Amino acid sequence: MWKGAPASGFVKAQSLRENLTEAEVYLWEKLKANQFHSLKFRRQHPIGIYIVDFYCHKQKLIIELDGPYHNNKAQIENDQERTDFLNFQGLKVIRFTNEQVLIQIDFVLNEIGQYCIE
Repeated sequence: MWKGAPASGFVKAQSLRENLTEAEVYLWEKLKANQFHSLKFRRQHPIGIYIVDFYCHKQKLIIELDGPYHNNKAQIENDQERTDFLNFQGLKVIRFTNEQVLIQIDFVLNEIGQYCIE
């Protein structure tokens, strides 16, 4: 359990894991079971009041996938506030669009891999 995450966050995270987007399912297939650089990733993981799409504790890395709704001004501001909070916790956040995951998976995995070997 992540320090500071309310118990209700874990219930919501479980629900989100059961309803992944197509892009989340596709990326999860590449990350699960320690098959990506032998790293353990968690999906829909609570951190504080937020639930992040993918989290690797060893790398302190969060991967967020953004659908079209992330393009409106209010959501951009919310995403920045969330990223600022997560960065303050010592975590690195990298973002990809759903389209990047579905169409350019090799690029996405390369970008994640570059962060992991730094």
